Amino acid sequence: MKEEKGYGQFCPVAKAAEVLATRWTPLILRELVSGSSRFNEIHRGVPLIPRALLSKRLKELRAAGIIERTAANRSQSAQYQLTPAGEELRPIVIAMGIWGQRWVESALEGPDWDAGVLMWDMRRRIDHPHQKGERIVLQFEYGDAPAELRLWWLVIENGEVDLCQSDPGFEVDLYVLTTVPVMASVWIGKESLAFALDNERIVLHGDAALRHSFSRMLKLSVIVDAAKQTASR
Repeated sequence: MKEEKGYGQFCPVAKAAEVLATRWTPLILRELVSGSSRFNEIHRGVPLIPRALLSKRLKELRAAGIIERTAANRSQSAQYQLTPAGEELRPIVIAMGIWGQRWVESALEGPDWDAGVLMWDMRRRIDHPHQKGERIVLQFEYGDAPAELRLWWLVIENGEVDLCQSDPGFEVDLYVLTTVPVMASVWIGKESLAFALDNERIVLHGDAALRHSFSRMLKLSVIVDAAKQTASR
């Protein structure tokens, strides 16, 4: 029997679900809310979605008036931005994350930890007041990850943070040694960074000033920030 596309109901919840509850769509919206704007950036944040399906979902979101696309030119690829209707979904997407952080405990013991997705997320939340012309290199080593996913580098230069999966060839200023579940638990607010450092679940080696400022440099996920603001109200 052919699957029906809609729910056959006029209820606004049903109509919204027809647009927003399709597979992968909430994660695509998460990427847009988090700052991704180009096709490849969105795909790096949701790497398991087939590229053809991502293209289809983006077209569906455009048709629904949730995102808009700026045309590519010679120097830049096309970009996707939230429309006013899409911006109204921002607190909803964040609220889904807060609910998941609070109630879905099984995530901490499941198989879904991915060093690549984690590092891609983290690179958007590095805050370091570097001087013009200064380059800072952080090397992350995940002892539990497969060999090809064990080492990652963040290169901070000219106000940009680049993520490298192969050695960029620069001198490393700070080495971060940990495991994917530990760093991910810190990232989503399930474990404090201070606790992980004090108990050597995360170990830092290298420049003393960077070791002392690491907890300020690594801002946690937008979900953690929003959860803290909600709790303080």
